[in-house]
Amino acid sequence: MENLKDNWLTEGLIDFEYKKYQLLGYLKKVKDSFQRVELYPFLSDLVFHYRNLMTLRENKMMIGESFPKELSTELLKNLELSYRKIIEDDLIMKEIESIMEYALPQFKSSLDEGSYIYEYVESKCEISPVGLTSLYANEGYLFVTQPPEKETNIYRYQITFFEQSSEPMRGIQTTFVETSEKNLACTYENLKLTLIKKYSELPNPAAYLVLSKLKFPYAQTLMPVAKRLLVKEISKVM
Repeated sequence: MENLKDNWLTEGLIDFEYKKYQLLGYLKKVKDSFQRVELYPFLSDLVFHYRNLMTLRENKMMIGESFPKELSTELLKNLELSYRKIIEDDLIMKEIESIMEYALPQFKSSLDEGSYIYEYVESKCEISPVGLTSLYANEGYLFVTQPPEKETNIYRYQITFFEQSSEPMRGIQTTFVETSEKNLACTYENLKLTLIKKYSELPNPAAYLVLSKLKFPYAQTLMPVAKRLLVKEISKVM
């Protein structure tokens, strides 16, 4: 079992012992991943499931409001209809409530563990501008490197804006550009100048370096943390 389905609570047999077995199997996978310091995709999954259950417990008839915006409208409607049907059956609802009361602290414990690891990884990373800071920072380049700092992965990034809970939120899209060798003769500033010459559509790009002091799983941990760091850094200057 890799992931819990979005509607795991109501799909199939609604039985406390069965759902407990299902949940603990999933959380064992999460714990194994965290022990390898691999945060994603499980950390974001935990956030989704925890918020989902909290919303259902607080307001059973408005479950859809807590779902992330990237879910399709059709999926939101299907999930909400599923919950509405179950609410009409008191016996099933009591079983659901028992499962939720058990599951919420389990999710919270795993989420706290993941958050602790995330904060630790973030504390070992430094972010800094490369060269002169551009007045337009919503698009540019992100450099990511970690020990032994022999290679630098370069991405083109673009900050996106969307509404969530009536507040504007920032997101980020990244596209891999290239991997460059790092040495004394090739500084990060030189890498930026090379990119400017190669990609003329960004004549004066913003560029940021995320440098990790320790080596972490790249795709599962370092890159997601680097992207979040970049969003926070840009939000300070915009």
